[in-house]
Amino acid sequence: MKKLTLLLALLFPLSLLAQTKILIQEAGTNQAIPGVLVKAPGLKPQVSDSSGEVLLEFSAPLLFVFSHVSFETQSLEIAPGTNVTIQLKSATNALSEVIVMGFESERPLLRQAGSVSRVLENELYRFNETSIVNAFNTKAGVRVEERAPASYRISIRGSSLRAPFGVRNVKVYWNEVPFTAPDGTTPLNLLDLSNIQNTEIIKGPAGSIYGAGNGGVISLTSRQEINENRIAADVGVGDFGLLRYRFGLDQKVNGGGLSVSYVKQKSDGYREHSAVDREVFQLSALLKSSDKQKLSTQILYTDLDYQIPGALNAAQLAEDPTQARPGSVGQNSSISQKSLYGTLSHSYTFGSELENVTSLYMNTTDFENPFILDYKKETAFGYGGRTKFVHNGMWGNFPVRMVAGGEYQFSKTLAQNFGNRAGKADTIRFSDDLIASQAFLFQQLEFEWSPKVLMTLGFSENFSRFEIDRTIDAGRNNPATNVRKFDPIIVPRIALSVLLNANSGVHGSISSGFSPPTIDEVRTNEGSINLDLEAERGVNYELGYRAQFGRFNLDLTTFYFKLDQTITTFTNAQGVVLFQNAGATNQKGVEASLDYALIRNQAGFVQEFKIAHAFTGHYFEFAQFTKGNDDFSGNKLTGVAPNTLVNQLDLRTKPGFYLNFTHQYVDKIPLNDANTVFQDTYNLVGSRLGWRNTLGSRWDLELYSGVDNLLDESYSLGNDLNAFGGRFFQPAPGRNWYGGLKVGFRY
Repeated sequence: MKKLTLLLALLFPLSLLAQTKILIQEAGTNQAIPGVLVKAPGLKPQVSDSSGEVLLEFSAPLLFVFSHVSFETQSLEIAPGTNVTIQLKSATNALSEVIVMGFESERPLLRQAGSVSRVLENELYRFNETSIVNAFNTKAGVRVEERAPASYRISIRGSSLRAPFGVRNVKVYWNEVPFTAPDGTTPLNLLDLSNIQNTEIIKGPAGSIYGAGNGGVISLTSRQEINENRIAADVGVGDFGLLRYRFGLDQKVNGGGLSVSYVKQKSDGYREHSAVDREVFQLSALLKSSDKQKLSTQILYTDLDYQIPGALNAAQLAEDPTQARPGSVGQNSSISQKSLYGTLSHSYTFGSELENVTSLYMNTTDFENPFILDYKKETAFGYGGRTKFVHNGMWGNFPVRMVAGGEYQFSKTLAQNFGNRAGKADTIRFSDDLIASQAFLFQQLEFEWSPKVLMTLGFSENFSRFEIDRTIDAGRNNPATNVRKFDPIIVPRIALSVLLNANSGVHGSISSGFSPPTIDEVRTNEGSINLDLEAERGVNYELGYRAQFGRFNLDLTTFYFKLDQTITTFTNAQGVVLFQNAGATNQKGVEASLDYALIRNQAGFVQEFKIAHAFTGHYFEFAQFTKGNDDFSGNKLTGVAPNTLVNQLDLRTKPGFYLNFTHQYVDKIPLNDANTVFQDTYNLVGSRLGWRNTLGSRWDLELYSGVDNLLDESYSLGNDLNAFGGRFFQPAPGRNWYGGLKVGFRY
């Protein structure tokens, strides 16, 4: 009897385990999806078989996570002993299913009353993984230039290519925290691809809710959810001495998690004196104390050094495109930048109708820039934050969504300019304390007149100020304090979105934007201070159409942007770049994106065969622009290609092999305001071939190789505009190869 009792006691726990069958299908087609990773706390991870099925045994309800490289990750709580069918949405959904957060409104793209593009994580990894350039340049209306490795310029609808350096006229956020400094510049080169999981780009003025920036808004987010314990290691190599490696660790902790990443990237560069050395460390933590609130923090440290080869004239380009500008090597023209960036974000849901998200940040930067003409040192400290309240409710029978909040930023910089003696700081020329602040309050109302008609009204009141306190001046000017406070600027926006049917819709908007000059434009390298520079002001009129036809997705937008007090550049006899307001510009454009899946069959050998096109037509010209005795009115806008076309092909197979192919055509680009010098048209072709798969239930493995500039075109990925001495050209690499290995282990 005792033996029988003992046997029953041993078998009783097993009887509590119930077998559960999970069938995983593709939403819309009901096709089985093999190779889906299925995870739950306390259970060994499983992978769905060729029929899309997983058999599991567990004794209590568990939260399961389903992930696949070609589908959106989904979570669901499942009770034991049940048969469940899970339908995963493809990563390339129909427009009615794609959810975006543009204008602080979480809605399907088909209902967004504005031009919004997404750059997904898998799109970043279609190319060499050294920068964001190639992936961003596949989007209509967006152009990223890299005149030297790690030296970015970003243009949304031609917004900032006239800037000689950096990223301006575009507002950038990272994990809902302002990444653009209060002086209007953005150190985008501090981020590695591993710090970005998803990107949304709002094209055109969005000042009604995001403040300054006529070009638009870029919202970058890193991984927000940690749903597994995982160790990862990557290594990539390529031409010109490229070596990039990364180590990562994800650890679940009590409903949240911890993520750590370290990346090292080095290369000698295509040109003489164009080496890059960058280290990026990121620590992220997420704490969910309850269903109502969530707390997250990020620490980002970047140590970046890169050399600046400088621009060449036509004769030097023809002689040897790999040479550096004379003087660059001897003067060690380069940038060394160490930056620490910390964020804290808290979200709280008060009830079914009201929530708040508040984010704070602090950052410090140590910056050195020896240049041919001088040597600059800066030490900066800044802080700021953003808070928003979101209310979802009803006004009578009409659903409404109200967003209100504010943003504030402050920075203080000790900026010193020295002479440059063979790459070393020499006698000080001038020293300034630079103080910049900007703030704005924003309100937005979304009103659903009917299930098909959505109206948006928004505006913001903006305040900005900078102070240049000159403490040392070795020239003729006396030390003094220079203050520029811009009058409060009201920026309104009105937009309308109308669904024509379940698969198509139109949208239109009228929005105002502004962009005050940056301190680097007011305070130039030779020591002059131009307090007369005015903020650029513009009004944008936009009309768009989106539709889904079976597996075809179409997104078409036309716009007219009238910009006043346009800031343009000119170069003095010493080669120093200076700035001026130059009348008005008329910017007319059309942007179109079309993608379609010729094959999508999870059971076949070829699981997906997809083609995408993106066309940009930017027909911009100076409306009124005189420079001295020259009248450039009617000329094409400097630095903007009238026509750009991108074609992409993606192939994915059941064994795990994949192929990505990209072709980009770029039209002639005027390089000076007189339209007498142009960058020739060029065609860039690149491809990446690889194998990616899950081995067992714990290991992920990927091998890849690729080629950039397959046709070996001669071109500049970024040019100097209105350059003194004809130094317009920054040659980009010819045909070059890369490859790598990625390994991940779940524990």
